[in-house]
Amino acid sequence: MKLRHWIPACIAVFSAGIPLLLHHYRLAETPSSLSVSLRWIAAGTFIYAGIKSKSLSAWIFAGMALGIVTGIDFPGAAGNLGLLSQVFLRLIKTIIAPLLFGTLVAGIAGHPNLRQVGRMGWKSLVYFEIVTTLALFIGLAAINISGAGRNIPVHAAAPAGVPEIKQQSPADIILHIFPENVAKSVAEGQVLQVVVFSILFAVGLAMVPEGKRKPVLAFAEGLSEVMFRFTNIIMYFAPFAVGGAIAYTIGKYGTEVFGNLLSLLLTLYIALVIFVFFIFLPVALLFRVPLKKFTEAVAGPVSLAFATASSEAALPRAMEEMEKLGVPRKIVSFVIPAGYSFNLDGTTLYLSLASVFVAQAAGIEMSFGMQLLMVFTLMLTSKGVAGVPRASLVILLGTAASFNLPAEPIFLLLGIDALMDMARTSVNVLGNCLASVVVAKWEGEFHSSSRS
Repeated sequence: MKLRHWIPACIAVFSAGIPLLLHHYRLAETPSSLSVSLRWIAAGTFIYAGIKSKSLSAWIFAGMALGIVTGIDFPGAAGNLGLLSQVFLRLIKTIIAPLLFGTLVAGIAGHPNLRQVGRMGWKSLVYFEIVTTLALFIGLAAINISGAGRNIPVHAAAPAGVPEIKQQSPADIILHIFPENVAKSVAEGQVLQVVVFSILFAVGLAMVPEGKRKPVLAFAEGLSEVMFRFTNIIMYFAPFAVGGAIAYTIGKYGTEVFGNLLSLLLTLYIALVIFVFFIFLPVALLFRVPLKKFTEAVAGPVSLAFATASSEAALPRAMEEMEKLGVPRKIVSFVIPAGYSFNLDGTTLYLSLASVFVAQAAGIEMSFGMQLLMVFTLMLTSKGVAGVPRASLVILLGTAASFNLPAEPIFLLLGIDALMDMARTSVNVLGNCLASVVVAKWEGEFHSSSRS
């Protein structure tokens, strides 16, 4: 039986045990053997499906299921499993600075003469920045309206001594952007300062002669490739970190945290639907995109992205379908790959939403100005780690550290990240396909062809 057949069965069996569990808790009774059996059968089925599929997403599902049942049935033992998530957190923190430096330097200095990019280049970048900025603000509005992170008991798990976010003057905010010592910025986890340094370094590198630029550029490209592999290795530990974090949280605070996670999941899906209908649709109408043909063209790539939660898996199909639709190959080959670094609409919306969720879960009230600064940080950092598995986790952890937010609520997000990743990845692919058509229309080079 394939994974797509196993997962619904796992969820159905697991869900059947939840009403029984809640019923017994409401009556202050010990859960019945039937409820316990259903949960452990479902957890075992998830684990078997994960082993058979050899997919990281399936393994994370299995770790989450095992963590849930462990936290419910063995709360005492679950209290010691938080160590797994802490180990994972430390490993993730080692990735952030070198990954951002390598990818940004290689990406910018690799194209030293930006004027040669021409109109297609600046039009694409302008479009990317406008759309992703709108995505960030929609996510910010959605989480502030829903308040999905409020009243969640996880804030009590925050480590002692976490400083509160203090109000800053405009001068303080501006000074905070620029590093005084890059080593200090790396050590303190100041992601925005690392990004600024990397951008300036890349611009300076692009100005030096080819002979001197080439070895430094090769080092940056090699560093980014190594960090990609390093990230892949660390992500194999993610299922254990997810299971440990979920088990610890449920064992200490009970099953009421699921209400907040469900609320967050619904908030994300609703926000993404609003983004598609109120941003993508008006853009398509403004540029007179043939909606019926476009919908038929993107159905395959978007479905593939949703099923695999991987933008890379959908990339070849997306490029092929857009070329069939009438976008010239020279535009498709530039806009869609560039969009994977600069136009991750679904991911940027999620990041703004998730970062405020973390603050709410920690019991920290952030002013609108501080939220805007955090959004600005996310807007920059989200450009630097495209193509990295679970890149949103890397960005979110780095940004949380910069704003003194605890990491504990982030591991709850990782527990449902597979479900959120499918939606945001689909929107990423849809947004990049639309961008290629918009740029082609803007350049006057779109030639609609009949689709069989």
